[in-house]
Amino acid sequence: MNETHSPPSRRTNSEKVSYRSLPGNASVGASDDGVIDLGAVFGTLWRGKLLILATTLLAILIGGYYAYFVATPLYRSTAVVMLNNREEQVIDFQSVIGGLGSDASVVNTEVEVIQSRSLLGKVVDQLNLMEDPEFNESLRPPSAIENLQQVAKGIFNLENPAIEGADQGIRQATISRLLGVMSVRNVPQSLVFQITIETTDPEKSASIADALVDLYILNQLEVKFDATEQATTWLTERVTDLQAQLEQAEAKVRDFQANTDLVDQASLEAQDRQIKDIRDRIETTRVTKENADQRLVAIREADTPQAQAEVSGDPQLQRFLASIDTPETYQAFQDRYAQVMNRAEIEVQRAQNQLDALNTSRVALENQIARQSSDLIALQQLTREAEASRMLYEYFLARLKETSAQQGVQQADSRILSDAVIPNNESAPRKSLILAISGILGLMFGVALVLLREAGQDRFRTSSSVEAMTGYAVMGQVPLLPSKRRKDTINYLAEKPTSAAAEAIRNFRTSALLSNVDNPPQIIAISSSIPGEGKTTLSLSLAQNLSAMGKKVLLIEGDMRRRVVSTYLNEENKSSKGIISVMTGAQTLTDTVVHDNNLGADILLGEKGSANAADIFTSERFKAMLDEARVTYDYIVIDTPPVLVVPDARIIAQMADALVLVVKWDSTSRTQVIEALKMFESVNHPVSGVVLNQISPKGMKRYGYGEKYGAYGSYGRKYYMN
Repeated sequence: MNETHSPPSRRTNSEKVSYRSLPGNASVGASDDGVIDLGAVFGTLWRGKLLILATTLLAILIGGYYAYFVATPLYRSTAVVMLNNREEQVIDFQSVIGGLGSDASVVNTEVEVIQSRSLLGKVVDQLNLMEDPEFNESLRPPSAIENLQQVAKGIFNLENPAIEGADQGIRQATISRLLGVMSVRNVPQSLVFQITIETTDPEKSASIADALVDLYILNQLEVKFDATEQATTWLTERVTDLQAQLEQAEAKVRDFQANTDLVDQASLEAQDRQIKDIRDRIETTRVTKENADQRLVAIREADTPQAQAEVSGDPQLQRFLASIDTPETYQAFQDRYAQVMNRAEIEVQRAQNQLDALNTSRVALENQIARQSSDLIALQQLTREAEASRMLYEYFLARLKETSAQQGVQQADSRILSDAVIPNNESAPRKSLILAISGILGLMFGVALVLLREAGQDRFRTSSSVEAMTGYAVMGQVPLLPSKRRKDTINYLAEKPTSAAAEAIRNFRTSALLSNVDNPPQIIAISSSIPGEGKTTLSLSLAQNLSAMGKKVLLIEGDMRRRVVSTYLNEENKSSKGIISVMTGAQTLTDTVVHDNNLGADILLGEKGSANAADIFTSERFKAMLDEARVTYDYIVIDTPPVLVVPDARIIAQMADALVLVVKWDSTSRTQVIEALKMFESVNHPVSGVVLNQISPKGMKRYGYGEKYGAYGSYGRKYYMN
């Protein structure tokens, strides 16, 4: 090899490595774009099928134990009742004997009546359920916890004082328990109710259901009987009061008629005609009087015999005018004229007297009519009140007679369609249902455990997960070698060059050499995050594989603190001299290295010394030794310490052409890998790639990957001879 070497291939500071979360890390089966990968989810569930099967079987066993050995058998009995829809009425009092309607409100009301605490209390009293431990919890033997509570109360003097009304409280608790074991169901589109009781005894269930139905129907009759009794009592009192009111009204009518003149509407009408005639006569008389007054005034104002004779219209005075000049005639004329005037005055007085008499009669008749009209109105009012009292009295008297006649003929609003039957088979627990539900719950719990385990797993199992998480390419996937001892590892690879492990090493070798096509790496440093990831075995395997190509290879044990490379070698190849001897100049590189025939390469072992390993690797002598090795060897493989433990690997990486980070399959955590990569990047030397090491084929099959991936895939069996 030429002395000159190209600088190692690495990322620059401007190249940022993005450490992404693996799909399924935060959410199982979720891809980067948020779409759920159903294949990944089903694959995860298939890998955890044994756990899911175990939890399902365990849940079924627990459910079976509960159903067959723990759960108390319950027996259900049902009585069927139909609600009568009777709309016909005997009388108008619907609350006495009327039937119920068929709308939803009536149906819901009857359901609430059946479930009422008052009705259930009658059932409790009739069947003496307060003496039944199933309904009265105070009669049950105390549990272990209750015994401990009693002991604690006794120790600390916390005994509860006797509470008044404890029996009533027990009765209410018993009613509540009965309410809990019963159910009322209305058959859709019907007036039929199914009343179901579920207890631990079949006969008890049937007896409670029958008792509840009987008391429900009896309660309806009692309600109707009480309503009839109340109606009868009220009607009796009301009829008595109305009879007294009627008697008082009729007495008022009789008293009024006895104390007033008998009058009727016809008499008032006759008096109205009479007063009309009087008013007409008054008008005629007034006109006659006015005429008489005018004639009297005219007679008195006449001053000549001619005027007097003309005004008076008396024929005799007309005759006297012919001889008015004679004294005898004149005197006779004056006497006659005085008589005419006297008669005129008498006519005026007579007309006035007649007019006064008519006005007096009119006023008297008007007063009489007004008085008799008022009396008639009062009599009519009293008569109407008496008639109203009579009608109301007769109505309530008829209702009283009808209600009294209906006593004892009331009918219940419901009737029994089917009595409760003593069940032969238990209704609960439903063993098949419990087993099915237990299996489903167990299956769900198992699936949840598998998904949670997968979501919480922090290990690498596939190369794709490594690349997705780190952003670095995976150079190789090396299966777990079947050798039990470290010495057998090299022998296995040497004896089986066509095995899956050997082919995996070759793939790794190829990836490492092609990591930089322009400047193929000569010094390859191999490190890991923590101890125990197989980096030393991988270093030895790579050195062996490179030497098999006919190349001259040097393996440097850079982990001088542990120095485990010698455990892979035979006794004749072990040496007490190592890298420190070369660094101090005590020995040359050629004299210090040991050659292993199985490995086919030279090995520079680590050596214990007083100096710190990091100081040794930072010295110019170590760099000079590597420059010397570059001239002598085609490839140099350096087994470095874990980067998270000591800084040696980061120092050695500065002089390597390629840096490989080993990740142990299903062991190294994501955090450790990320921190290791950051450690190398912090010294401006990112890794060239990652090797997924010690992959278990059985484990991959267990996780469901065994048919898909590389050297441990089933399709490689025809190419590998293990």
